Amino acid sequence: MIEIDGSSGEAGGQILRTALSLSAITTKPCHVFNIRSSRPKPGLATQHLTAIQSLAQLCDGELEGDFLGSKEVRFYPGEIRSQNLNIKIDTAGSITLALQALMPSSLFTVSPIKINFEGGATDTFFSPTIDYLKYVFLRILEKMGVKTEINIIKRGYYPEGGAKVETKIFPSKLKSLNLTEKGALKKILVISGASDSLKQKKVAERQIAGAKEVLGKLKLPIEERTEYYQTESPGSHFCIAAEFENTLIGTDNLGKMGKRAEDVGKEAALELLKEEKSQACLDRHLADQILPFMALSSKKSRATVSEITGHCKTNIWVIEKFLEGKFEIKNNLISWNLK
Repeated sequence: MIEIDGSSGEAGGQILRTALSLSAITTKPCHVFNIRSSRPKPGLATQHLTAIQSLAQLCDGELEGDFLGSKEVRFYPGEIRSQNLNIKIDTAGSITLALQALMPSSLFTVSPIKINFEGGATDTFFSPTIDYLKYVFLRILEKMGVKTEINIIKRGYYPEGGAKVETKIFPSKLKSLNLTEKGALKKILVISGASDSLKQKKVAERQIAGAKEVLGKLKLPIEERTEYYQTESPGSHFCIAAEFENTLIGTDNLGKMGKRAEDVGKEAALELLKEEKSQACLDRHLADQILPFMALSSKKSRATVSEITGHCKTNIWVIEKFLEGKFEIKNNLISWNLK
């Protein structure tokens, strides 16, 4: 059984998601302890519990210690099966983080897997927005041969959640990733959305206006999408996806009470300019999210990243415990080398 100390590195929920996901794929049992030890409320929160229980269902696995607040779990994976998963999240738990746990395993099936979420949040704090997932992360995975479909039926924000999302993940043999030159910037997509209750204040439009104050420096056409939704809680989301010849980089942000809508867009745009100036092919958030897929590909993969974050280093540490290979970091280039 592979032992994983959850207090290592950045000590967050990513350790748990990566460990159990790779455990399911490799069929190597694992024991994760000291889960989220550095967080204000250590142990399993609802979104972590939902993700690992769904993963256990996907691979006919057995879990020990799967209850709210638990600081350790043991996972005994079975065989990954093609099936439909209906996941109910009673809180504003992140749907995108649940998908991070389920997606790698879902690629190793013989037929597509449908995962339907009822409840939870499409856009919440400390996790990627669903637009970033859809228009940046999944677009990079397409380069590795991954095919997915996402249908956002209802948005969900903190604190009530209440989202509804349908996803479909197709079996894929992962191709290697080779991203070292991003090429010229081709276009910028800006997606701004908010609850219907904020439509009169033109929150979505004002978020875009704030971003355009900054993005005007790039002197490129900007494709704008403004959206309003019926939601259980008032809120807003914002995402920028910059498409280059060879890659995509993105940033996102969320509105909150007392914060100017213009500042939501401006902050995301300033972060995008910072990422663009780094000349790296992957932004700092995508850098750690893509690592399990690089390691599961059939050949050597490599990519330049804007920053080697603590999340990135921690994910490398977990992945190397399960898979026969090694990551190499040289300046801002991350390479996965098979043994």
